[in-house]
Amino acid sequence: MPTIKIPTPLRQYTDQNEYVKANGKTIKDVMEDLVKKHPNLKKHLYNEENTLRNFVNIYLNNEDVRTMNGVKTSVEDNDVIFIVPAVAGGL
Repeated sequence: MPTIKIPTPLRQYTDQNEYVKANGKTIKDVMEDLVKKHPNLKKHLYNEENTLRNFVNIYLNNEDVRTMNGVKTSVEDNDVIFIVPAVAGGL
């Protein structure tokens, strides 16, 4: 079962867990299982069209899934998925 690293601002929705296990064969499956297990995460990760928000970046073992097959990217049991919210700022 893949492991998902939860960023600090979202841990309040996973009972303060830094790492969460979720089932699935693809990034999409795993993310859907994650929000099924932790429903309060959904509004922070998904938009009204039920797709990942633009500012939510997903990495599989340190590689951006956008450079792979996106949410269709296959995952293995020992994989680590990182949720990295985009940071904006500046002057």
